[in-house]
Amino acid sequence: MKNLFLLGLFSLTFVSLRAQKIYATQYAYQADVKVYVVQHKYQADLCVYKVPYEYQAQGNRGLWYFVKYEYQADKKIYFTDYEYQADLKIFFVDYQYQAGWQNKSKQYLMY
Repeated sequence: MKNLFLLGLFSLTFVSLRAQKIYATQYAYQADVKVYVVQHKYQADLCVYKVPYEYQAQGNRGLWYFVKYEYQADKKIYFTDYEYQADLKIFFVDYQYQAGWQNKSKQYLMY
């Protein structure tokens, strides 16, 4: 029984670490990751699709759900005005199947 409880606790922790509930901060110092929105898909490290429901934002695959309050977020981001200020370059896509990593070396930023 104890092992089952620990396994369940580990599973919940792992899922919450991988969830992509995002809060956009007003200031760079409040953010975990600074992002810049590029104009073309080929320029992006990550293609992002904004999902309409929180439960769809599981995994580190570029499916983001934007929350209203900072305490609800797994990651806090700040949208920079200039590319050189960003840790991560993203491109918003129109369809869910288009979301995903273009540059997997930056994937660690969203864990």
